[in-house]
Amino acid sequence: MLLLCASPAPASRFQGAEYGVPPDCSHLRKTSPSGVYVIQPAHSPPRVVWCDMDTEGKGWTVVQRNTYSTELTWKESRTTYKYGFGNVQGDHWLGTEYLHLLTQQGTYKVRFVVQNRANVTHYAEYDIFRVESEASGYPLRLGRFSGDGEDYLTIYHPKKGGIHDNMKFITANRDQDQHSGNCANSYGGWWYDKCQNVLLNGKRYIFWPEICSSGDRTSSLILVKPTDVC
Repeated sequence: MLLLCASPAPASRFQGAEYGVPPDCSHLRKTSPSGVYVIQPAHSPPRVVWCDMDTEGKGWTVVQRNTYSTELTWKESRTTYKYGFGNVQGDHWLGTEYLHLLTQQGTYKVRFVVQNRANVTHYAEYDIFRVESEASGYPLRLGRFSGDGEDYLTIYHPKKGGIHDNMKFITANRDQDQHSGNCANSYGGWWYDKCQNVLLNGKRYIFWPEICSSGDRTSSLILVKPTDVC
């Protein structure tokens, strides 16, 4: 579990700020509507993203969206996952490299959201969220949990997939998990151990124990924004 914090810098200190391009969606006016915007994390080219201004706290940058009936296979290569794919107005993955650059700017938190067939949403939030560099395998770092149900990302579950916190990002053509095979071959790119407790990157498979144990929830979202836990 990651407990190190870095103070978020003001927008004016970020690359691109002089041109009015914010480093993430939290720098939009609170009255701004949810929609498509351009952001520019430090050391990154500008990126088109969906900014969620409706979820509690406003100013969330959407880094993943998946629906059960998606046209995406999610079985993309490491390079495709690195730079992102899909449509920010629909199902998409921002890009593992951009997740790294985004979360290196300061201390970020994450909210994982899943919705069932009755349109009821559940969420799991971690007060620290970071994706490390490509050289280290894009490992996931998470802080303290809050939300619905149990924590299935930072607690080890030996009868399921082990753990996700501190695991490297696995794709079908880059096996770095602790399983005898490649976990990503069956579903899609994710932070696997042996293989998964939780999986949101899958075609017709969105899985979170207790919340969506059958894997057939209608949609998932991953939202990030700066946090002030320190």
